[in-house]
Amino acid sequence: MRHTFFWTRLRKPKFFALAAAIAIAFAVIPGMASFAASPKSTIQFVSPSWVSANVNDPNLRILDVRTSPLDYVEGHLPKAVNIADSNFRGPNGFLPVQYWDTSKLANLFTQAGVTNKSKVLVYSDGRDVLGATMVAYLLERSGVRDIAVLDGGYAGYKAANQPVTKEFPRYRPSQFALRDNPSIRVDLNGVKQLINKPGVVFIDPRPPELFRGEKNIWVRNGHIPGARNIPWPTFTESNNAQDALKNPHKLKSLDEIRKLLADRNIKPSDNIIVSCSTGREATLQYVVLKHLLGYPNVRIYEGSWTEYSTTDLPVATGPEQAV
Repeated sequence: MRHTFFWTRLRKPKFFALAAAIAIAFAVIPGMASFAASPKSTIQFVSPSWVSANVNDPNLRILDVRTSPLDYVEGHLPKAVNIADSNFRGPNGFLPVQYWDTSKLANLFTQAGVTNKSKVLVYSDGRDVLGATMVAYLLERSGVRDIAVLDGGYAGYKAANQPVTKEFPRYRPSQFALRDNPSIRVDLNGVKQLINKPGVVFIDPRPPELFRGEKNIWVRNGHIPGARNIPWPTFTESNNAQDALKNPHKLKSLDEIRKLLADRNIKPSDNIIVSCSTGREATLQYVVLKHLLGYPNVRIYEGSWTEYSTTDLPVATGPEQAV
């Protein structure tokens, strides 16, 4: 009898109105419902031989994110689709260069032939390894599960005597349903709450002169108080981008990178936020720390110094503080 009474109450219009309101709330609050459905993603750095072993996988989509279309036309990996990394960012009504909103990102991946079943390999060339890791980060942010970056990029691939082509692949774009993952990024308010908190480490991969505030570029110049300056090329084979014998698209060994981090007293247990100039440089260290080294608490501040410099939050200048 009590069960019958309870069920009768549940059937009343007010109950269904409440249930509908809850469902709508989950649908409209950014990231809530979508993140609940987001699968765990992995990003790996792979060798040219990996490409040869996997190129015939029908679910593999290869994205050539080099910025010049003529570089792509002159030669590219078999099956690769060219979509320059610059396509993924633009003005947001205030800041000049930020990642596009989720609907536009979904459309870009759709046009590039990415589906929800795709495994995606991304590559660029030279210092534009940052473009490759940026697109890999955005794929993870969008719910793609299986992502790879070509270690060494196009130059390393060619040096390994792997096949290149001038043929454009034919494919039929199908809808990509983006599943937003907000857990891998932090916004300005989150940064504000984390400054100078124990166990929180801000890593700034910009050149030292920008970190120290010695160049007059932004409204305010300098860095987030307490940040550690680890310029992104220190993670690659080329600490000096002018050295033509080195390849900035190829990572150093993970043992070398672990030692570099340990020497700076950066621990896997730290809550790590990577913040750069515009959110692009940060993606290389994010991918390495989180996905290759397995540090569990790594996020990107996408607004980075472009946004932070416009606020009244504290700014530090000069060399980083001793730890």
